[in-house]
Amino acid sequence: MGLKYIETVKSIILLLLVTLSIVFTFAIWSYTPSYETSEDLPTVDISIAKRMSIDELIKPYKIIFNFEEGLTGTLAPTDIDYVLNGLKKWRISEFTLVDNNFTAKKLDVLMRTPNQFTLYFHGEVPLPVYNTVLNGVDPKMTVPETTFDRLIVDWNPTSKSMNISFVSRGNQLLYRAKAKVDDYPSVHRSLLTWGRNLGQYADSNPGHLPFIAVAAEPVETIRNMYYQREINPSRFRDALFSNPNAVRRSQSGLNKEEYQDDHALMSIDTEKKTLKYVVPAPESQELAVASELLFNTIDFVNEHGGWTDGFRYTSMSPKSRYVKFQLFLHGLPVYGDTNSTEMTQVWGNNRILSYARPYYTLDLPFPETDVELLPSGVEITEMLKNSEALDFSAIEELTIGYFMRHDLERRLFIMEPSWFYLTKGTWVRVSPEQLGGGIIGLE
Repeated sequence: MGLKYIETVKSIILLLLVTLSIVFTFAIWSYTPSYETSEDLPTVDISIAKRMSIDELIKPYKIIFNFEEGLTGTLAPTDIDYVLNGLKKWRISEFTLVDNNFTAKKLDVLMRTPNQFTLYFHGEVPLPVYNTVLNGVDPKMTVPETTFDRLIVDWNPTSKSMNISFVSRGNQLLYRAKAKVDDYPSVHRSLLTWGRNLGQYADSNPGHLPFIAVAAEPVETIRNMYYQREINPSRFRDALFSNPNAVRRSQSGLNKEEYQDDHALMSIDTEKKTLKYVVPAPESQELAVASELLFNTIDFVNEHGGWTDGFRYTSMSPKSRYVKFQLFLHGLPVYGDTNSTEMTQVWGNNRILSYARPYYTLDLPFPETDVELLPSGVEITEMLKNSEALDFSAIEELTIGYFMRHDLERRLFIMEPSWFYLTKGTWVRVSPEQLGGGIIGLE
């Protein structure tokens, strides 16, 4: 009799198993895990150092006043800020393209014309970017997508407005705008009085191209030393890689380290204290819009608070989508012997392709500082003109900066004030040896 019902029992058990299988399968398909919403997830603020504004990153390095009786000028950041703060209050309008073939000869004539002052920028500045600094520009007015590296303001005592010329030497363009201020006679009088009290400058290349204005007297400078401080590269790893936990670290040489995931590579030079972050991707063949390129580069560094020292924008190439920022100290550019003093970026279509920079930073200054007197620009000019190894006609500009030496043993950065000249897009130091044995020191 037991054998009679065995097949029935088997059928019932099989039916139960099939039913359970269907129930479990449906439960798996319909299961939705309870994830936290993005608003509830804690945000991680990766800020390596500080963020900087556009008016901090884009600054003129020199101002020259051209009076009927001669030239005055300054490199001092506080003096330049005085003029910039005044300029921000001007009401600027009527941007007009005046000349689309503004040659070096035409610029030479303009810059030697009296009754004006000139602000010098290291690189071509997109006007829509600098428009964020010029608070007085009418927001309803269309600002042209152009660049400039010389901003020239001319004045006329009998007029109620001033002309502002935006000159692009690289693109040979001249744009001009009108500037109006309240109580023009008072502003005109105070600005010119202030300008006349600046240091004496001289035209170091009279009658020839280009116009190069240099200090007519020896220049007092400060020789600094700074303790070296390193930022752990792992902080850049956390800031730059989308998933730091997926990043693999390896040693690729005596002074080389690599951080890598499936999408990007960060190479570390532990001797020079530099890093390079690369995202392999095809380079864009399209010409970048200069203002968009510069906005993107600044935003990218601000996102991880990457301004570790006083960097400033100095150059760009919309064709290669390349942007460079240079280390500055006391308003003067810093160039290194072995350690990089530059921060560069290369962009593709709305994405970063390459990011190179130092990961050292200038810590506290050494307690002892020396005041040094550099030779005047007139003396340096004569020395360069008499040099058999140099073609002075190839020099575009002459100014003061710092040459940074790295004392590895004491972990110090030594900042040596020096004259530099610009030729073929490169700043070259006038070395103490060229000057015949050193720099004059002040007690």
